[in-house]
Amino acid sequence: MLKGKKILLGITGSIAAYKVISLARELVKKGADVRVVMTPSALSFVTPLTLATITKNPVHSAYIADELTGEWSNHVELGKWADLMVIAPLSANTLAKLVTGECDNLLLAVVLSLSCPLVVAPAMDLDMSDHWTTVGNLKILKDKGVNVLDFDEGELASGLVGKGRMKEPEYILEIVDEFFDLKSNLKGKKLLITAGPTYEAIDPVRFIGNHSSGKMGFAIAAEAVERGAEVVLISGPTQLETPSNLERINVTSAAEMFKAVEEHYDSCDSLIMSAAVADYRPAVVAENKLKKEKDSLQSIQMEPTQDILLNCGKNKKRQVLIGFALETENELENAKKKLSNKNLDLLVLNSLRDEGAGFGTDTNRVTFVFPDRTQQNDLKTKHDVAKDILDELEKLV
Repeated sequence: MLKGKKILLGITGSIAAYKVISLARELVKKGADVRVVMTPSALSFVTPLTLATITKNPVHSAYIADELTGEWSNHVELGKWADLMVIAPLSANTLAKLVTGECDNLLLAVVLSLSCPLVVAPAMDLDMSDHWTTVGNLKILKDKGVNVLDFDEGELASGLVGKGRMKEPEYILEIVDEFFDLKSNLKGKKLLITAGPTYEAIDPVRFIGNHSSGKMGFAIAAEAVERGAEVVLISGPTQLETPSNLERINVTSAAEMFKAVEEHYDSCDSLIMSAAVADYRPAVVAENKLKKEKDSLQSIQMEPTQDILLNCGKNKKRQVLIGFALETENELENAKKKLSNKNLDLLVLNSLRDEGAGFGTDTNRVTFVFPDRTQQNDLKTKHDVAKDILDELEKLV
């Protein structure tokens, strides 16, 4: 479950910090991409070199990474990068600062920029763990949705015996595993996703195509894998890198995409048709390159391609069908017709009139069209749009 997952590991000033070395090692062994952020106090207990060697990533502990060059540690970028952040150990000092929103070191700044869930494993001596401020601060974190692990009991650094020990690395690892397992709402489901354009040959050199980059479909495929789905990605011509842990089938023409979808459709639980498939193709493909005429442009007789979604809608059994439409006029009216004619469960409507949407961009602004309602969404990154689409798919499934 951890292969390819991005985990931010925060370490604060506690003797229990030495245990995090084994936690980092096990996370890496399970395939996670681990980055470490340390408070200045944590540097007294474990060295950045050790953790950098284990994680194969630089360790961050200060705002300014190199004063001579001005290189700085981007706390916002780190906060947005992670799928999960784990602070282990969490000292009483950092706990208090988290609750009040203080921001006097890099780790605290990263937490204030987090866009992912947070797990904390507190560690402190007996009197500190029992103090009313600690009890109250931990309750506040829990009430705010932070996953707070309970203290372990045993011998403490002071020699006292009781509550205050950090949970063992093996337990924290189980919690991380469970987190991603619970996120896998599509686990066991087979998703068929199409992406990119199709190219319809005119002759051995030229083709008719469109400007689709495939970014939206690839973002959906990557997010579906994150949620535990078995994904088959059928892609038209694109230079995009294949997301991890899925099967990719490369096609060129609409006919090739039709065949690939047909081969996998019966066994899938859902088809998400985000590819921009050509509606027409040359009726005859010239065997040799067509020569340029001096006085006129040679006409090309066109014929319709096979409608993939229409065929899937007619043969739908248990599948959930999600289609896409890019419109330039009468957007909603045309989208509702397509939804009905092709027996879709959801249609994702794009408009070229919306700034930041359309071909080749990293953002999109879409409208969800259901049989009984519509839902207009804000401009978002395609990654976030993919999350919204799969949230709806989970409800439909």
